[in-house]
Amino acid sequence: MKLTLGFSPCPNDTFIFDALVNQKIDTNGFQFDVLLEDVQTLNQWAQEGKLAITKLSYGVLPLVLDKYKVLNSGSALGKGVGPLLISSTADPKQSIEDSLIAIPGENTTAHLLFSMAYPQAKNKIFIRYDEIEDFVLAKKGLGVIIHENRFTYEGKGLKKITDLGDYWEKKTSNAIPLGGIVIKKELDISIQQNIDALIKKSIAFAFSKYPALTDYIRCHAQEMSEQVMRQHIDLYVNEYSLELGVKGKNAILRLLENHPIQFKGDFKNRKDIFVAL
Repeated sequence: MKLTLGFSPCPNDTFIFDALVNQKIDTNGFQFDVLLEDVQTLNQWAQEGKLAITKLSYGVLPLVLDKYKVLNSGSALGKGVGPLLISSTADPKQSIEDSLIAIPGENTTAHLLFSMAYPQAKNKIFIRYDEIEDFVLAKKGLGVIIHENRFTYEGKGLKKITDLGDYWEKKTSNAIPLGGIVIKKELDISIQQNIDALIKKSIAFAFSKYPALTDYIRCHAQEMSEQVMRQHIDLYVNEYSLELGVKGKNAILRLLENHPIQFKGDFKNRKDIFVAL
């Protein structure tokens, strides 16, 4: 059986999916038509229901739950992993509320966390995550950075204003739910569970070879040093990636409680959004 699968070219995603899509493990007869795109494109495609399985930002999750369920494996959650608000100077001339803020996509978790921390800041522009450092360097405004830019902004002379992940952790005492993997609800439950198990197996295989970096990881991260690739993997791939568990699921539900697009009913009873193990 062949299924469409979308994820980003970032090292954490290629690390997770390498063994699965390149059949380094037994895939139980499953094959994958793989599309690698930035997270905002994947978020948009998820709203359109384009792919059978896809990475997305947890910030967009409420908009796609009519089509998808969250898999227990493949997520990016953790502490100390959140988006950063940066500036070209340590002391911006304008207040944050009055500044133009570059955000890596309207439906990203980064935007949701920024909006929670700065509800009065309305002057925003949405651009690709890998264009935000240049936006800030050009002194066009402030920027919210994610992914490998966490490791590169200081080397370019940019300054951290706020750690939005730290804001979330202090507010909720939960891990930060950044992104996850979802699968079409219309697929048979046995297929959903099989894919869930295969992703977990793929991650375990990758960890068994780590810290070696495969050609698949390198070829999609050509502008990164190996040190930055490993920092990326170390930060975003962890025990929550292998399996969300109770703590991971509760963190996601807590994020949804604070989402401007609200579910009906009690969030604590919304365990149905996850694929049953």
